[in-house]
Amino acid sequence: MSIINAFTHGDHQKNLGHFASIVKMALVDGVITEGEEKFLKRKARSLNMTDEEVKEILKNPDKYPINPPVGYDESITRLYRLTQMLYADDTPSKEEVNFLKRIIVGLGFPVKNIDKVASEAVHLVMNNNDLDDFAEAIKTVNSDLYE
Repeated sequence: MSIINAFTHGDHQKNLGHFASIVKMALVDGVITEGEEKFLKRKARSLNMTDEEVKEILKNPDKYPINPPVGYDESITRLYRLTQMLYADDTPSKEEVNFLKRIIVGLGFPVKNIDKVASEAVHLVMNNNDLDDFAEAIKTVNSDLYE
């Protein structure tokens, strides 16, 4: 396998793990709603996933490990996508927000900032902020830890 193929394969594996996390978020309440299904289809396309891969992940999302993001910006992008899933069916449940907090730790955010990051992420997505505004605000919430 060439270096470029290995790199591409690694990125795709990360995307599979990330998509599985989004599916897990959708399944927190035990069902994938119509809005969540539409969101999942859009994300699958943007992550260059095949229909077979999507079916496999939907069948068993726990089979796919979370591949931690390489950098802070990638963590923020994943957090943005995961938080968007909360609103795919309009109103996030307490269970979904608690699951988001667990994912935040897996994305590499400091444990002591979980509540602040989760609260800010939910607020930003609820108010339809784009990724750039979302990233800036999340970095501000964490600024005291990265100075």
